[in-house]
Amino acid sequence: MLSRRAIPPGVITSELAPVTDHSPNMQSPPVTRRRGDLHPALRSMLGMTVGAGLLLAPTLAHAGKGKTEGPKASLEASASTDDGGSASADASASNENARPKGERWIDRFPPDPMMLELGVWGGVLFPSPQLELFEADRSLPQQGRKQYGILAPDVGVRLGFYPLRHFGIEAEGGVMPASLRDSGGKPIIWAGRGHLVGQIGLWRLTPFIVAGAGAMGVASPRADVGSEADIAIHFGAGLKFFINYWLLLRLDIRDNLTNRVGVGEGVTHSPEILLGLSVTLNRKSEKPVRDRDHDGIPDNEDQCPTEPGPAPTGCPPDEDQDEIPDEQDKCPTEPETKNGFDDDDGCPDVVPSEFADLAGILKGINFDSDKDVIKKDSKPILDRAVEVLQLYPQVRVEISGHTDSNGGYEHNVDLSQRRAEAVKRYLVEAGIDESRIETRGAGPNEPIDTNDTSAGRAENRRIEVKILTH
Repeated sequence: MLSRRAIPPGVITSELAPVTDHSPNMQSPPVTRRRGDLHPALRSMLGMTVGAGLLLAPTLAHAGKGKTEGPKASLEASASTDDGGSASADASASNENARPKGERWIDRFPPDPMMLELGVWGGVLFPSPQLELFEADRSLPQQGRKQYGILAPDVGVRLGFYPLRHFGIEAEGGVMPASLRDSGGKPIIWAGRGHLVGQIGLWRLTPFIVAGAGAMGVASPRADVGSEADIAIHFGAGLKFFINYWLLLRLDIRDNLTNRVGVGEGVTHSPEILLGLSVTLNRKSEKPVRDRDHDGIPDNEDQCPTEPGPAPTGCPPDEDQDEIPDEQDKCPTEPETKNGFDDDDGCPDVVPSEFADLAGILKGINFDSDKDVIKKDSKPILDRAVEVLQLYPQVRVEISGHTDSNGGYEHNVDLSQRRAEAVKRYLVEAGIDESRIETRGAGPNEPIDTNDTSAGRAENRRIEVKILTH
């Protein structure tokens, strides 16, 4: 027995003699067990429930290990390397709590290790008809055990500490304003208890179980049932819902077990239903990052945030590294040539014959001597270039101007740049988008023939067209 008020001499006490029930028509033989002793069945149940709680919580924690848990769980994956080997990324060693959080609502705000919960609850207790919470007092022969009302409001506070995402310990205190069935008494049932919590802490909805022990007592005038406290154990299950990082709702359904002494043997069962609101403390304050492709890799770490793929890059497999996923690549082992010709098929491209004639030295483009003025006899060649560029609107080109070595170097570089710009201007005025054309003045730096002869110098004075790749 945990508490007892002083009893006058001559009054039969539960420590010295059996407690009798003074209820009408109730008689029972004396028993030799003391009221404070725990019933053997209750002791066995206490051992089993607490042991189950200790064993189950680590098991749940182990079951959740290795899963992608969102900015906080272990992340372990392997990826192919360029040389055909493999490489592994294991983030669990550096950050046990790393958990990529996607946009699925159930993946947001799961519990964290080292988290605190401070909460209140309201609910209802269903006192057992055999609940033996009363103070034995011989001076009040009509007192004895009395039946409590069928239910009692239940309010209280709790504090929990969760060193692991899947395991925690909690302490609680609550009061239950009760009633007596055969009188107008209003006793206050109270409880102080602690328990272990095992939970599956992977999601916003977190199922859990509890098992623990403590004391259940009553406080009332001696004319009602007096004041008394008994050892009690409890166990149950429930569900948490994390509203956000700092608030959660909680539902508990439990059974409270106490001794029966003096009126038969065994235990009493007093079910309890609780609905609580808790504040979570010691949480990581950052908001969950986005994961638009739901591949478990946050957008801020995902090289392909809109295409699902494995770690470490988050991109779909792409063996030839041409940025076209293998499942869409018609040539998965040969990289695409990004030149404006069929760039979406993933295969090397053969330049169409029309462009083959255009690419390279654009023969027939002539300028006034030492000027950037295009001669009229160059118009057919330039018009043909316009037709080809219009036929392939995705192709981009570079136009480069070249000179011989006669004259000053800086002058020749400037002249070659102005001539390249003159050709670009002609094409743009004919309708070609200027963003498709780049220019470069090479001056005398890239001769294709000797500058020692007039014929060689004539070859070096030229305009070239080059297809640009991305």
